[in-house]
Amino acid sequence: MKNFNGQVLFLDRADINTDEIIPARYLTEITKEALKPFLLEDLKFEGFDPQRDITGKQVIVTRSNFGCGSSREHAPWALEVNDINLVIGESFARIFRQNMFNCGMMAVELPPADIERLFSEFSGKPAMIETDLANNRFIVRADGKETVFDFSISGYDRALVEAGGWVDFADAKY
Repeated sequence: MKNFNGQVLFLDRADINTDEIIPARYLTEITKEALKPFLLEDLKFEGFDPQRDITGKQVIVTRSNFGCGSSREHAPWALEVNDINLVIGESFARIFRQNMFNCGMMAVELPPADIERLFSEFSGKPAMIETDLANNRFIVRADGKETVFDFSISGYDRALVEAGGWVDFADAKY
């Protein structure tokens, strides 16, 4: 099972699409590792610099409709090779969300009020998230403050995460 804990990268924008996660010009690469330096290269919004902001982050907190656009596994792969295995947002594009779970990663939806609270209380600080998968909760810590957020995922998605992704799940089951 992958690591779902770590320092948070806050992306305060809705509708971040797969071309912004990994630009299409890099889809000819033949290894996941080759995608690593290009993660979020084309994502543009005030105050965000991928060269500065991604290093050391393991979790993304974002707004709604993350992963919209083209359906491609390269977007989760680019996150995975950068050690980002958890994205938390209000909503996800359906195919992106399932590609995350198929790769043994998590795309977890929280209510808009919880997302707003994450941004208002923790954005701009060195926030850390600990995932308690057994109890379906995130523990967020920054500046001596700790807040718990409950989440849910389906039994099937949990099985994919626990197996390490679809391939390992299928190998064990079939």
